[in-house]
Amino acid sequence: MYRQFRRLIAALALLAMALPATAQAQDCDRECLEGMVTAYVDALLAHDASTLPLADDPRVTVNGNPAQLGEGIWQTVTGKGSFRHDYLDTTRQVAASHVHLLQGDTPVLLSLALHIEGGLIAGVESVVHTVTPDSPFQPRVLHEPVRGMDGAIPAGERMSREDMVAIALAYSEGLRTGNFTDAGVPFAPEAYRVENGVITAGEGCAFGTCGLYEQRIMVHPGLIPSVVAVDEENGTVLVWMNFGYTGSYGQDRVLVTMEAFKIWGGSIHAINAFFDFLPIGTPRMWPSEDPVARLY
Repeated sequence: MYRQFRRLIAALALLAMALPATAQAQDCDRECLEGMVTAYVDALLAHDASTLPLADDPRVTVNGNPAQLGEGIWQTVTGKGSFRHDYLDTTRQVAASHVHLLQGDTPVLLSLALHIEGGLIAGVESVVHTVTPDSPFQPRVLHEPVRGMDGAIPAGERMSREDMVAIALAYSEGLRTGNFTDAGVPFAPEAYRVENGVITAGEGCAFGTCGLYEQRIMVHPGLIPSVVAVDEENGTVLVWMNFGYTGSYGQDRVLVTMEAFKIWGGSIHAINAFFDFLPIGTPRMWPSEDPVARLY
């Protein structure tokens, strides 16, 4: 009887090893990843994280610091606006989004990345910016989607993951050196950029010089990029960037952003960024989802 029991256990172990990974821990498809973002936002508004499909001991960071679900905006948000752009990475299992929330009448800009393992939320990464009356950027266009960001990619214009990442990182190199032309950043003619709900380049820009190649760019020699998510079907790349200390963003403060790029046909067509001013040395605390080559 004991020998038969051992044979049964061994057979079950071999069967488990032979099963495909998807049978043991099912990956999320696009609908599932989108649902994860919705579930997270709904839980935030309900001030109740217990409704989330969480893995054991999920890792949580807010603005580069370890945190716990239920802290911070979990206690203060009162509603949500109509603005939300998702970046769904089925390859790396990341459900990321830019979401406009509210604390009373005060806008809260949430950059969110949910790291999914086996259909459960194993990590929650966020950058949270509360728009105070003295914030340099007062949102103007959060009532409408970023033009083209969620539009279908024309037939034959979809690019590989690697090429999309390379173009997004060329943009970060242009910020580092202060010159998009020298960095070889390919902007489409209609390309425009929205930052914290303000159009800062391209059509609708309120500044004197609005061309992405013509605008003066501050040199950010200490800029650090990290890839958060690549939505291969939608043609979007989300990049976390710490711009490094320049003395321009406040005493001992740096600009930290999660910036999304719509990329197809070899060019950037739209950019959306949510950012905050955080302490020098603020880390992402998550590894890049795709390798970031050292450029200097």
